[in-house]
Amino acid sequence: MAIVSVEQFVEDFVNELRERNVAIFAGAGMSVDAGFVDWKGLLRPLADELQLDVEREHDLVKVAQYHVNHHGNNRNDLTNAILNGFSRKMATVTENHRVLARLPISTYWTTNYDSTIEDSLRGARKLPDVKHETTQLLQTLHGRDAIVYKMHGDVAHAASAVLCKEDYETYHLNRGEFLTALAGDLLSKMFLFIGFSFSDPNLDYVLSRLHTRHGKHMRKHYCFVRKEHAVADDKEGGLEYRKARQKHFIHDLQRYNIRAVVVDDYSEVTDALRKIEARFKNKTVFVSGAAQAYEPRLPMEEALAFVHILSQNLVKSKFKLVTGLGLGIGSTVVGGVMQQVYREERRGLTDELVIRPFPQSTDAKKLWRQYREDMLDFAGLAVFMFGNKTAGDPPALVSSNGVIEEFEIAVSKGLRVLPLGFTGYVARELWDRVNQNFDKYYPSATDRFKALFAQLGDDAIDSSKQIDATIEALCLLQFT
Repeated sequence: MAIVSVEQFVEDFVNELRERNVAIFAGAGMSVDAGFVDWKGLLRPLADELQLDVEREHDLVKVAQYHVNHHGNNRNDLTNAILNGFSRKMATVTENHRVLARLPISTYWTTNYDSTIEDSLRGARKLPDVKHETTQLLQTLHGRDAIVYKMHGDVAHAASAVLCKEDYETYHLNRGEFLTALAGDLLSKMFLFIGFSFSDPNLDYVLSRLHTRHGKHMRKHYCFVRKEHAVADDKEGGLEYRKARQKHFIHDLQRYNIRAVVVDDYSEVTDALRKIEARFKNKTVFVSGAAQAYEPRLPMEEALAFVHILSQNLVKSKFKLVTGLGLGIGSTVVGGVMQQVYREERRGLTDELVIRPFPQSTDAKKLWRQYREDMLDFAGLAVFMFGNKTAGDPPALVSSNGVIEEFEIAVSKGLRVLPLGFTGYVARELWDRVNQNFDKYYPSATDRFKALFAQLGDDAIDSSKQIDATIEALCLLQFT
């Protein structure tokens, strides 16, 4: 059977994520976790009216159709069930939604009617382009960060939602463009199915036709499957039967090259997504620093050469950089990254560097802390260098409170921090602070990292030799 470990899945998914080559398919399970009703909960009162026990019914699409038939093809009650079962006032964005929204994922598919996916994207300050009608497929929202395909409709337009059997029978006529778009994404991206049971006829239609055309050459995808457990009302042999059925289900997914990531509990899905986020961010370094002056620790020319070459070599070592264009530092960081990008003829500058210059208006300065928090959300590692500015009347050289604040935010967000104490000023203060509580900041540090950290606090060592030490220390921090 095509069962993979969580670690194998995380490694593979992160590699595709770095290439911006993944998509999410969210099923009812994600909406249930957000506090919404599941299909049985949605249809229970309608089934009661039909004198049917929803717990004994397996084809709920037929139950919905029976209710429409019972009322002479009137679906008002069905519309109200969706409207009230998935109303915005009930929307709760889960941790799974939040983690996914923070990642660079630009394609979402869902059979759910609620707005939690687009809400989570907006919460991550991203602009979603939501498609719940075929006419919207012809339009493009400028500046969008992600497309959300709601192939069964939206709660705000419940009257046109897909739910009963007739809706599925006519789907290829009324919404066939969604099937075409889904087929294209399944061919070109790695999908992760979350909270999905694979019982939806429309997805089954697309997968079966892709399998017919491409057979053993279909692209690899993943899904989470919860291992069967004993339940209170189990009859003799019940658990064994469900395990056998699940085994065959997982094996059948292999026909479509969908690999199962089996978990004991759904909380492990959140753990896996957090591992993906941490692994992805650990290749992104936030560069914090400000320098009105470099002396007496380093001559200006030597200090800027250090920043330039360090930035260049970080990109060469496959790190992505984030900078707020700190005083006396930021432009040199950008210059080092640009030189390496164009030397290797790699992808565009934005694939290697996130630039977030601070707005300078009086009103905007009130938001600088929030601005720093947003920047640090991009990274898993942070380096701190120099850290001074001029202030007062007459102007005098003082510590940069911005660098201190960035350090504190980084620690609060769980980033792995690395102060370059040999550069002096605030960086020296931070190096001393970390050194005094070394085990707190680096509980799993290796002997090699301890030696490198000590070296980065030694201002007697030539700055050119500190470049390799900084990069090696960051590489080790990825896994500690």
